[in-house]
Amino acid sequence: MKNSKDLQKIKGDASFRTFYRSKKRNSIFAYAKKEKKKNLLIYDAVNKILIKNRILAPNLISHSYKKNFIEIEDFGNVSLFRVLKNKKNNKYSFFKKIINLLNKLQKIKTKKIKNFLNQNYKLELYKNKILYSEAKLFSDWYVEKKLNKNKSLFKKKFKNEINKLLSKLDNKNITFVHRDFHVSNLMYFKNQISLIDNQDALVGNKAYDLASLIDDVRLKTNNRLKKKIFDYYIKTNKKINLIKFKQDFEILSVLRNLKIIGIFTRLAYRDNKKKYTQLIPYAWKMIDYRLKQNKIFKDLKLLLKNNFPEFIN
Repeated sequence: MKNSKDLQKIKGDASFRTFYRSKKRNSIFAYAKKEKKKNLLIYDAVNKILIKNRILAPNLISHSYKKNFIEIEDFGNVSLFRVLKNKKNNKYSFFKKIINLLNKLQKIKTKKIKNFLNQNYKLELYKNKILYSEAKLFSDWYVEKKLNKNKSLFKKKFKNEINKLLSKLDNKNITFVHRDFHVSNLMYFKNQISLIDNQDALVGNKAYDLASLIDDVRLKTNNRLKKKIFDYYIKTNKKINLIKFKQDFEILSVLRNLKIIGIFTRLAYRDNKKKYTQLIPYAWKMIDYRLKQNKIFKDLKLLLKNNFPEFIN
């Protein structure tokens, strides 16, 4: 990397990448482990898709695939998480801006583009088998570490319940899905909102990113604000079948937060990143809240309540 003395390490996220800020070059160097460097190609390709569709995302400045890094545009260190934690700021006003950005994201038609090695990249479909494998992280990690008895029976029942929910999803996989759309991945830069951490994007269900935003475990919001944000999204998407969309939203919220509990448990035990376990109780709270919204969750709720009664009422 260039002028290593100028580079300042940035506090890392939950990924395998390391980031450095160059003040002289006004840029960010993203470094990936050798076995994961293909991720840099995907990150660049998705950023190009966003930029092509006039969405603010990090532009590529330079790269060295052999040395496992890319240099990208720096959007500063003010995330919308930081903005919204400031009690002086009107949360709903900012969330409306975020929903407007989400609407723009969901209009993206570009599915193919070339990365910085001039290779073709195509966004994959967010198939049910991927959604299932993500939810399975809950049983693979959290259940494995926290449940003291009947693990095999729980895992079998859990698999059946998740597959039942997946079969109930209505919206087709035709929409650009960021897949980690929450306020910590939205930067507030020169009065504009920019998107970062874009490499996991797929083509999937229209409700997924909205669930990711509203039921975000990092930023606690009350149920009244959650409903206002949801209602604003519906107001700006009038062609939506509300009943079917709301059910998809609820299912995907539950699946995502089960996945998050699994990921945070894995980070704690495998990677020794214990801080993420602090967010697990709120993820449970979101799951409990959504389970009460729809009778479709009756059997899953009973399964979770019988095994984790401290979290499910």
